[in-house]
Amino acid sequence: MRTVLAAQGLALACALGVPRAAAERGSLASPRAEQSSSPQLKREDVQAPTYVAEFTPGQALPLVLETIRGARSTLLVAAYSFTSKPVAAALRDAHRRGVQVLVVVDAAEAAKGYSAARFLANQQIPVRINGRYALQHNKFIVADGTVVQTGSFNYTSSAAGRNAENVLVVRDVPALGAKYTQEWRRLWNEGSDLSPAY
Repeated sequence: MRTVLAAQGLALACALGVPRAAAERGSLASPRAEQSSSPQLKREDVQAPTYVAEFTPGQALPLVLETIRGARSTLLVAAYSFTSKPVAAALRDAHRRGVQVLVVVDAAEAAKGYSAARFLANQQIPVRINGRYALQHNKFIVADGTVVQTGSFNYTSSAAGRNAENVLVVRDVPALGAKYTQEWRRLWNEGSDLSPAY
């Protein structure tokens, strides 16, 4: 059974630097923003963050797929080892329904006989390889700027079926989404395009 951890976000908001009083009111704005003349969000307008954790063996892969399938505008993917056909197919399907899908992977993926990264490049989805580090070992997805999927789970069949892994999805925390997006963009900008094979 899925472990769903829902919270008002007070602890996370405070950890992200939001003043406690603002977090208790449901406002994630900085004190300076609160003093401005722009309209403020009311508590009922603020989505409470939700957290979902899954493991393997178990429901980790379905949670990753749910995150991809729930995206409406963007999917920013950082992957280390990437051979999962279900994840690759879900990203392809998201691209086909109009979601902007961008993928950055470790450089070793370019040399593999089969790689989901090459499959996606062949589907005209922008993929870059990052060879700047011994390993580009990140495994995360940012969906629509406010949903972050992270954890030890590589996008591989081994991670889904043979390993002990974890997946964590945090929804409706824009500051966390922005932090992961910033890191993803840095990795992307360091990379080089993976050309389609055909």
